[in-house]
Amino acid sequence: MKNFYLTTAIDYANGAPHIGHAYEKILSDAIIRSRRLEGMACHFLTGLDEHGQKVQETADKQGVEPEQLCDGVAEKFQALCRNLNISNDDYIRTTQRRHTEVVGRILMDFHGRGEIYKAEYRGLYSVRAERFVLERDRIDGHWPEDFGEVVELCETNYFFRLSKYQDWLIDFLRSHEDFIFPDFRRKQVLEFLREPLNDLCISRPKARLRWGIELPFDGDYVTYVWFDALINYISAVGYGSEHFSDRWPADIQVIGKDILVPAHAVYWPIMLHAAGIPPPRKLLVHGWWLVRGGEKMSKSLGNVVNPLDYAGSYGADAFRYFVLREMVVGQDSNFTHELFLSHYTADLADDLGNLLSRLIHMLGRYCGGIIPAVELEETEEKNLRSLAETAISRVRIHCGSYEFSLALEAIFELVRETNRYVERRSPWKLAQNPAAGPALRSSLATAAEALRIGAALLIPVMPGTAEKIFRQLGADPAVRWLDLCWGTSLAGKKLGAGEVLFPKILEANHALPQMPA
Repeated sequence: MKNFYLTTAIDYANGAPHIGHAYEKILSDAIIRSRRLEGMACHFLTGLDEHGQKVQETADKQGVEPEQLCDGVAEKFQALCRNLNISNDDYIRTTQRRHTEVVGRILMDFHGRGEIYKAEYRGLYSVRAERFVLERDRIDGHWPEDFGEVVELCETNYFFRLSKYQDWLIDFLRSHEDFIFPDFRRKQVLEFLREPLNDLCISRPKARLRWGIELPFDGDYVTYVWFDALINYISAVGYGSEHFSDRWPADIQVIGKDILVPAHAVYWPIMLHAAGIPPPRKLLVHGWWLVRGGEKMSKSLGNVVNPLDYAGSYGADAFRYFVLREMVVGQDSNFTHELFLSHYTADLADDLGNLLSRLIHMLGRYCGGIIPAVELEETEEKNLRSLAETAISRVRIHCGSYEFSLALEAIFELVRETNRYVERRSPWKLAQNPAAGPALRSSLATAAEALRIGAALLIPVMPGTAEKIFRQLGADPAVRWLDLCWGTSLAGKKLGAGEVLFPKILEANHALPQMPA
């Protein structure tokens, strides 16, 4: 049985983690956790891209070997995964033997079949992007910021016959309309392919770059970092072994819009096709986080959000909630500290946290810390149950189509309505009337069950918070959405120790030093 296989882009070993890295991993984690809740066997890969000119230059500036630099960067990105509660099954590094051997095998195969040839090339080269560029890449006469310095180079190198497969790729994209999500990105790729493709330079001379995977057929060259890096998606799951088909093709490859064209939408499917390997089933392309009314985050501008600062100050789940609540997958979104605090206070502390706190307090005071059974089910109770059942359906649909912002809307609609239900039933007033015992117990049991449903639906986005709610309600944390329904599983359960989910923010903590003024 094939696993549901999801990959992120692998991070580049030339800087510290920022919100873009964090968002991609959180989004991927939410997708994979929702699939596990649906009963799927899953495999989740992320990792580190360690070769290339920028890594070598940074290591030289720091006076260390590239391997030492990469070890330190790998630990930072792995710490990001741990601190954000990312449930990846594997972490690949492109210096690992399991990867370099597969790269060498594919290079030898391509070279032996004439898919790779040697030639002299004179052209423009982007140092920052580590690739040759064309005049058509200019925007309004200027090179994009991501290209950095662009210089003219004349070198003898090895080339992969990319242009040979341009017509195949166009036909593939036209006949597989669901290959790239959202669809306007597929149309963007087709627009790019209206111009003839150049063959892809897949080598760098060691005289200029020593840090890379040596070409197995010419020891004077190393492999171009993008040709090397893309192969991680298959090397990590045993390309060439009998178990490869247990995971490949990948079901979803999650990437940012800046590496869609040409790397993932042109190089990657053509490389796979030339090797006789089926392409991934879907590229899911997300947008950028912006600040200051649409300005892109940039290290040079000093406006990059450090996700570990937020996770450390407010908790990983609060950060996970915000980025998935605010960004519609595929679009850009703004990050402001004020907006984060607004969601934290209103949604998490006041709505969700307050609901749990009130219920635990009242169940302890009026029911001896034991969740009662529902004895009366009137219109109010039936309405809340109906809303919970609708939320289950909506959330499963939205998570299946990567609409996590809509899924969270449905969950918090249930949370807010449960708060309103508690206000209308007013258990503290019912407790003053001995004859209202059945109504008191039923109201608390009903609210607790609604919260249990809400917590189960929150697992993909806020796994730690869901676990805390289950623990305090005495609920079974081993819930699957396949089995999730309104029920009586809480009746007779003993409450766990009370714990504040989202502490109120002190005024002194309202500003984080890494945010732009």
